[in-house]
Amino acid sequence: MDLRHKYKASDKLKDLISDNSLLLMVLNRFGISLGFGEKSVKESCDAQNVDVTTFLAVANFISNQEKDFDGISLASLIEYLKQAHIFFLDYNLPTIRRRLIEAIDCSGKDDVAFLILRFYDEYVVEVRKHMEYEDKKVFTYVERLLSGIKDPHYCIRTFADKHNNMDKKLKELKDIIIRYYPEQGNNSLTSVLFDIINCEQDLSLHCQVEDLLFVPAVEKVEESADIVEHKELIHDNRAENMEISKALSQREREIIGYVASGLSNKEIADKLCISIHTVTTHRRNISNKLQIHTSAGLTIYAIVHKLVSLQDIKLT
Repeated sequence: MDLRHKYKASDKLKDLISDNSLLLMVLNRFGISLGFGEKSVKESCDAQNVDVTTFLAVANFISNQEKDFDGISLASLIEYLKQAHIFFLDYNLPTIRRRLIEAIDCSGKDDVAFLILRFYDEYVVEVRKHMEYEDKKVFTYVERLLSGIKDPHYCIRTFADKHNNMDKKLKELKDIIIRYYPEQGNNSLTSVLFDIINCEQDLSLHCQVEDLLFVPAVEKVEESADIVEHKELIHDNRAENMEISKALSQREREIIGYVASGLSNKEIADKLCISIHTVTTHRRNISNKLQIHTSAGLTIYAIVHKLVSLQDIKLT
């Protein structure tokens, strides 16, 4: 089957899986069990009480970037997204953590390994907070909307304009391990890196389904329900295309050391007798040069390049 082919209800489900193995995750999150033999998409969906239009919308988007939310069952799509959250929080991310501990030396002898694990744990906390907000606030809002109850103080655009992709920090962790964890012949580490890459791709697709299928479908319901949409500024988060030297200045190295030691921008400014604005500018330049955008990432960089010692770092 041609990958660019738009899947139809009459297609055999096994052909979709052969076409794109990522759709196995879609089956799992819709609750469609394996062992479907020669059944068509419609037959398989009907057998599991899954809305076939919603299933095809997600499958076509993931495989072909087809953005068709007409006829989607929001109730079915919400259940799909909730099951994805359960997969990430209860299975995938904990499994990666266990395998990461097995792959790197977390006994306390290896400073970088300790900081990598802390970076990962902080990331998981962020993901959990993000997904719990969606479960409790966003999905509840939509479910009430479908039942005819309108919230005059909230709309889906409020969520969409602030929605950020959760895969970016995971990509940064992967890059840090590759660049700064010096180990050869570690099959366990290579394997867990592959797991992180797959999780990064899965999370990215998950966020895109929310942004490009779920949000437009909710907006359509809001419009039909005569709900006034709140107008908010949409921020362009694209990174500036700037050519910046990779070399760090002495002042930038000092600032990285202070960030790693847990100092705030104001504390750094006081120590260096400069303005907070100047500190912020230096940190922005550092992030652009190193392509590291978090304090945890800068801490690992500082340890690797001996800008600070582990004793200088707050490990709480």
